[in-house]
Amino acid sequence: MQKITMTPLEVAKMLGVSRATIYNAVATNEIPHFKVRGKILFNKDIIMKWTRGEYEETKEAVQA
Repeated sequence: MQKITMTPLEVAKMLGVSRATIYNAVATNEIPHFKVRGKILFNKDIIMKWTRGEYEETKEAVQA
């Protein structure tokens, strides 16, 4: 089974930025993310779309 979530460190490595940059983007809602019991996670498919400029946040995504 393939992992569908990414941690802030994994996203930072993929984008070539620091983990602090990712946390700042989360704090200002610049990057799509979600929390599970306080842990910040990212959906891998959504992050890939977001990096290509193909991700458009919908009401369903905000409510999920």
